[in-house]
Amino acid sequence: MKSFAWLLKNRPPIARQSGWICFQIGLFFLASSPFIAGFLLLIASVQGTLYRRDVYWQDKWNYPLLIAAFLMVAGCFQAFSGWLAWVGLANWLPFFWCFWGFQPYVLTAVARKRAAFWFVLGTFPVLLTGFGQLWFGWHGPWEFWDGVIIWFIDPGGKPEGRLSGLFNYANIAGSWLALVWPFCLAFLIQSSTNLRNRIVSLVFAVAVAVALALTNSRNAWSGMFLAVPFVLGPSTWLVLLPLLSLFLLVLSVAVFPIGPLELQLWARKIIPESIWSRLSDLPYLHGRPLEATRLYQWKEAINLFLQRPWLGYGAAAFSVLYPLRQGIWHGHAHNLPLELTVAHGLPVAVLIICLVLALLISSFKACFYFGKIKNKASNNVYLFNRAWWTATFILTFLHATDMPFFDSRINIAGWILLAGLRCLIMSSDSLRKLHQYSVDGAA
Repeated sequence: MKSFAWLLKNRPPIARQSGWICFQIGLFFLASSPFIAGFLLLIASVQGTLYRRDVYWQDKWNYPLLIAAFLMVAGCFQAFSGWLAWVGLANWLPFFWCFWGFQPYVLTAVARKRAAFWFVLGTFPVLLTGFGQLWFGWHGPWEFWDGVIIWFIDPGGKPEGRLSGLFNYANIAGSWLALVWPFCLAFLIQSSTNLRNRIVSLVFAVAVAVALALTNSRNAWSGMFLAVPFVLGPSTWLVLLPLLSLFLLVLSVAVFPIGPLELQLWARKIIPESIWSRLSDLPYLHGRPLEATRLYQWKEAINLFLQRPWLGYGAAAFSVLYPLRQGIWHGHAHNLPLELTVAHGLPVAVLIICLVLALLISSFKACFYFGKIKNKASNNVYLFNRAWWTATFILTFLHATDMPFFDSRINIAGWILLAGLRCLIMSSDSLRKLHQYSVDGAA
């Protein structure tokens, strides 16, 4: 009974009890079991849609998604990729609805903090399997509950030597760890935390940082460094930003031949070889065809888009067209805006990308306060708002050079984060109206 009562704590006023419980447990299982998480979050999203009195059509933030959905469906009728175009809609249309359905569960600051807690706690199996495969040679597949949960774990990581854990690919594991890293920092530095909780938060934060490094993912490394100044807040920027700028300058000199050779050799003595060699792609250049590089993929994606700019070629078209044109298979364009323009056309890409950017820009003020906060409770609210914003920003940043959203777990997490930003920018009047529609007595 105590556990049940604890699960009901911090329930937002318009969330039903059963939906709030399903949402939390779904977040806990999100990294380790897409099937269980998807089922529970589907229940939560249905309840989050049905049991509310505010109207979907009155929220202007839904308009870009509605228009994009119409254009995506229209494009399927003339798609080059055929039936794959219709199947590919599953990566988008259900989540346009979930953006609305998840909002009751991330409506308040305490609810978003609770969601952040479940994101972090659900990362423990990722750390366990990741460290186990690298240090102890663990390998799968591991099955639980008659195959309801299956973890494909490669001994030594996938690719070899890179931590991938139950995600079974290092870049995807790095994306997940990068999005939970801001929450780890927030729990570590929050005010009014007892010594035991602070020690647990420190151990978990260190474990996530080590795992991030071991993924050997350049995107994940970038996300880890980007998160620090944003989560710590504007009061630290006068100190942190010059230090980070100096580090990036030395790193750039070590990676790129932008100065005298002696200067580059000096920089490479400061920066570990495992870092500058990975960033410069030196271990991967020998024998690697030009068509396998991201820059070449982006160039080809632009050419494809220019030939069919309005409705695109249909979902998954890049994976069909690129081998035909270049002789090498690639599943996507390694850039979300380019992938969207190739698959669904420029209008859809503009609508979705502008929605995400507008949410990030509009919520920035609610997350970053440039004055001095004396109240500890208010300080914690701003801290976790910043962590939520940072997690969303990092996940957006990662999609500039990769496509982790094709993993359903990352996709779901991303739409939950976007739903939280939508709630962050609600005016106090809107929140008061929603509180009037409380369903506290609902089962």
